Amino acid sequence: MNPEEKSTLNIAECQNWLCPNFATYWKLISLIESEKVQLQAITTKHSYLFSATEGYALQHFTGKFTVRHVQEKCQQQFGDVISPNFMVQLLEKLIKLGIFANPSLAKTQGENSRSRLLKSAVQWIWHTDGYWLLRLQNTDNIAYLQVSNYDKTLILQLSQLPVETIVTKYKISPQYLQELLQNLAIKGMLEGIEPPKTPRKFSISQLLFFKFRLFNPDSWLNRNINKFRFIFTTEFCFLLCIFLGFTTVIAFSKQERIYHLGQELWSSQGYSLILPFALLMMLVVSIHELGHAFTLKHYKGVVLEIGMMFICLLPGAYSNTTDAYGLVKRRQRTLVMAAGVICQVVIWGIALCLWSISTPGNWFYTGTYLLMLAAQFTLALNLNPLNKFDGYYLVEAMTGINHLRKRSFAYYGQLWRKEPSQERNEDIGILAVYAPACLLYIIWLLVNLFFWIWHLYTPFFPAK
Repeated sequence: MNPEEKSTLNIAECQNWLCPNFATYWKLISLIESEKVQLQAITTKHSYLFSATEGYALQHFTGKFTVRHVQEKCQQQFGDVISPNFMVQLLEKLIKLGIFANPSLAKTQGENSRSRLLKSAVQWIWHTDGYWLLRLQNTDNIAYLQVSNYDKTLILQLSQLPVETIVTKYKISPQYLQELLQNLAIKGMLEGIEPPKTPRKFSISQLLFFKFRLFNPDSWLNRNINKFRFIFTTEFCFLLCIFLGFTTVIAFSKQERIYHLGQELWSSQGYSLILPFALLMMLVVSIHELGHAFTLKHYKGVVLEIGMMFICLLPGAYSNTTDAYGLVKRRQRTLVMAAGVICQVVIWGIALCLWSISTPGNWFYTGTYLLMLAAQFTLALNLNPLNKFDGYYLVEAMTGINHLRKRSFAYYGQLWRKEPSQERNEDIGILAVYAPACLLYIIWLLVNLFFWIWHLYTPFFPAK
């Protein structure tokens, strides 16, 4: 910002503001071979660059220092390099970027006060798990924000009372209200504010997992959902259970043959099986995603995105079922998350039956066997709750603990800092188990990856 540019903030009023605690949502990263620092969002891909002096100031955004205190610390550290209005300019930059909202939004009910109003499209959804969800649907996106009943009261007061009055009336800290406004602004739920957009940046992890959108399937799902309503009836579910029980008996009776056939096919055909196996995996995953989409549509949800994804260069489909968070009943959310897995199990059962009655040695015999393995492999991959696949989201839906991984590690962070936990007593046991399980799983993966690479390259380096 140009130092000569007129400030849009009240400089005298700003001095007593409490700098919010950024550690909850952001982390500062020092860039190699650069004096600049990067402010990276913890739960999204948003990131912003700041100068070294701004980075030093942001280190003090811990919820403990006022703007005046941080200004004094910066002047002690950098001397005359810091202008008298340095912190005010930094705050204006943060507000302009949408990193946090202006806590001194207009005290009158004029034009500026509209930025404290929720957009008319925002819906309030009460969850039986004891919290409110704010839902905002745009043309190609759905945003959700989880808040408490107390937060709802504060949000509704924002359109009626000045911020200072709300702070005094409800005896809350300005920082608390700042963070609430910041969350609403980031989700684009306030009038006159759109969520910040950042350009996609390339990272090595994109080689392991990346996806791109193809089209909006919602209107197509609306036209075809009635053709599949019978799937959700009690009679169909009963028949499905009988079928899966029958196929399970077949699988146990033929398990030795299933195992040996895999060895025979690999020894006789080898790498020629990789392409058809990958294509069958793609078919299974595509049907899997349609299962999610149609189940969400059955419960009146919205599916605004379907596309292609690649996991370790293996192709597949994906559907955006974010709207499942808006389903009030936990059973419905669980069924949406479980629908893909159920589709995979059904595909496995059908492939097993067809393989069992086919003639050994022909293409159909091999194809149904590979389809059965593809369904089984993707099923095992999806059900692992330690990866952010269906197993993880299924656990979230069953327990009602949204953002399970983040909250589990945050719980241990609170223990380390000897801070009281804000989690419900019934959730603490799950949170206490999940983070260590994730760490052990990552260690196990790294050890196995090391030994796999070791065995792969050992033949090229014969012992002397």
